Amino acid sequence: MFLPRNNRQISQHKEEYGNSEKRVAVAMLFFAMNLIAVSFFAPSYAIAQDSHEGQGYHDTQVPSQQERIPFRVVSWNIENQFDTHHDSLKNDHEFLPDAMRHWNYSRYKKKLVDVARVITAIGEWSPPALVGLCEVENDTVLRDLTRRSPLKELSYRYVMTNSPDLRGIDVALLYQRDLFKLLSSRSISIPPLKQYRPTRDLLHVSGLLLTGDTLDVFVCHLPSRSGGAKESESYRLYAAHILRMEVDSIMSIRSLPQVIIMGDFNDYPTNQSIQKILEAEAPPVTTNNLASTTGSTNFSTVAPSSLKLYHLLARKAKSKDFGSYKYRGEWGLLDHLIVSGTLLNQSNHFFTSEEKANVCLLPFLLKDDEKYGDKEPFRTYKGMKYQGGVSDHLPIYADFELILY
Repeated sequence: MFLPRNNRQISQHKEEYGNSEKRVAVAMLFFAMNLIAVSFFAPSYAIAQDSHEGQGYHDTQVPSQQERIPFRVVSWNIENQFDTHHDSLKNDHEFLPDAMRHWNYSRYKKKLVDVARVITAIGEWSPPALVGLCEVENDTVLRDLTRRSPLKELSYRYVMTNSPDLRGIDVALLYQRDLFKLLSSRSISIPPLKQYRPTRDLLHVSGLLLTGDTLDVFVCHLPSRSGGAKESESYRLYAAHILRMEVDSIMSIRSLPQVIIMGDFNDYPTNQSIQKILEAEAPPVTTNNLASTTGSTNFSTVAPSSLKLYHLLARKAKSKDFGSYKYRGEWGLLDHLIVSGTLLNQSNHFFTSEEKANVCLLPFLLKDDEKYGDKEPFRTYKGMKYQGGVSDHLPIYADFELILY
């Protein structure tokens, strides 16, 4: 990957690859990050757990009369991204400078830089078009991330919820305005059940694509497993049911429903919230699964239903060592990317496939798992001890084809 060393090289690179301000901004950001953490930063590293499936939009060949726009979608729980100031209406005492964790400004600023570094590295030359974030405290955090961290060079805008969650954590969506024109955003509340604490709102964002079609995005952080997975499951099923009703409403009013659901569900693809409520299954495959190895062209496909939901990572999640979260030595997928069937139709101008979705495995997001072996996510804290990592979750992503004629 080209990393400009001086202004002359930047000018030469602009002449060779186009005078895009955003490309230059990304290149300069790569260079700055390289000076800060040269031993870690490796954006050209295969960011998938399966390097053959993680190549995404870089390998797709499109006829010359078509213009193909990179459109990468990312979902990430960035774990307790609090600022350092007390919100009198929230229980955020744990993340204050004088609390046991000693969450101070330098640690806060470092984490913002690390989050910006990860988002930039996932995008490589082109910033991800959409980034769904979980566990952000408030507007101050998002403003600092998009305007006062290295991410400011990428000109992100954002929308977020303001939930009744007792700790004050919310979900947000970062978006590139030149690829996604914001039409509307709203919070969808989850009325708390009597025996449970208030939880995070769902975020529904509608935007206009360059194709002229509307894309509906839902960012979710469903109730936690606190108290036990089985004991808390009814709350997640309840929240998933509200999400399902909202999605069904969109399906009924859009002539071409294009829906992306992302976020931390605190459930796995095999749990009822995904399988029974959302009915999100792995995308259909060819009836002759040997075609790719035999070279035969005589095979048919099962067409995805435009009104069904499909989980882009459900099939990969069946692998033992695949996941975005590690619990007691076992990887699992708590973070999800789910799409409506229309987004799997390759005759449309905007589509994806399960081969283009994966978990991001950038080296600086992982550390040695001293207890269970292999690797684990590099967290900010392990227990009460500050480690200086980023999150207990790994980002997930999907590449979409956006074709202009």
